Order: sequence, then C-alpha cells, then structure tokens
Amino acid sequence: FMLAILPIKAQKSVQAEPIAWLFQLHIWLIAFLFSLVVVFMLYSLVVFRRRKNDDSEGEHFEGNTALEIIWTVVPLVLVVIFSFIGIQTLNGAISGGDDIQVKATGFQWSWRFDYPNGVTSAEMVLPVNKPALISLEAEDVIHSFWVAEWGPKQDLVPGMTTSLHITPDTVGEFKLRCAELCGLSHWSMLATVRVVPEEEYTAWMDQKMAEQNVQTASR
Repeated sequence: FMLAILPIKAQKSVQAEPIAWLFQLHIWLIAFLFSLVVVFMLYSLVVFRRRKNDDSEGEHFEGNTALEIIWTVVPLVLVVIFSFIGIQTLNGAISGGDDIQVKATGFQWSWRFDYPNGVTSAEMVLPVNKPALISLEAEDVIHSFWVAEWGPKQDLVPGMTTSLHITPDTVGEFKLRCAELCGLSHWSMLATVRVVPEEEYTAWMDQKMAEQNVQTASR
C-alpha cells in the first residue's frame, strides 16, 4: 500500500537504480515495523481492556531479559546491515568514469554548461550509456543540481568545485532543477537536459562548434 501511494520516479541512470532499490527496501522494512506495532497495540487494547465491574490490578512483573536482548540486538543488526548497503550504494553513486566532462555553473536563476572544447550551452546534452563527470560551480549563492530521473543531488557551493558522476542509460529529455532555496525566483531555475544517441551527440557538438566559430569570426 505504501509503495502504491509513494511511487518512485522512473530510474534513467545507472546511479539511480541502486538508490531506488534501497529506498524501496527501507519502505518495506518501515511498513513491516509499523504493522507490527499496530498489531500489538490493537491486541493490547482488546485483550487487556478494562472489564465491567473489574477493579483489580493487573499482574505485576519485572523485566524480561530475553525480550530486552532481542529488541536491542535485532535493531542493531538491521542498522549495521543498512549502513553497509548504504555505504555501498553511496560509493557507487559518487564514483564512475569521465568519458564525457561538463562544467555546470549555477547562478540566480539559470544554468550554463561548458564543455572542454570550448562549447557553451544553455542546455546540457549527453550521450546515452556514457559515464559523465559533471563539475559544479556556483557564481553567487548555494544551488543544488538535481535531475529527478537520475537520482543523486549535489550542491553547488560558491568558492569551490563539487562534482557528480552520472551514466544516463535512457534516451529522452529531462528537467534539471535547483533543489536548494536560492532566492526569489528559485522556482524558475530550470534547464533542459537531453540524453541522445552518441551519433546525435557528436552532430550536436559539431553544430555548436561551427556556430561558435562563426560568432568568433564575426567579432
């Protein structure tokens, strides 16, 4: 039921898949624990309810060593397991190749993308199934780079360069959002991200370089 009312955004990158799986695992565990608490609570309300004309005191007991060990050890084991899985997932999300390199610059309230060959664009274009290293810089205040279908978010902090490894595995057009409140028009800080076949990416890059050369020659 909880998974039905909390749908997870379709995963469109290699990094997003383990994150979504871990999130679902957390939801299942939380749902089980919540159900367990509710069942015991309802059981207690029904079985140990006050009876009519019954003013006697309940049975007195002191502690239960076995039960206390169980409810200490079991959560501890679960925390250790989830910590291990979380570390593995995080390591997978923050590491990767750099076949494609892009510098994304955030500023109130827009984005700029610079490629190593000098191409600058207001949209980010990446080839599908190619590991990309996105270097992130902010010109004014803290921003946050987030494409929901890709999973990870990464802050852009003035005065330093952060980075994000992404391997998009689905062709399509997506929306880049700033996920950090950054001022009056934060809501409008959007950019288009396109993931295209490698041939289309090469053609787009050639076109942008030609346009840039024409602009340079006309100055």
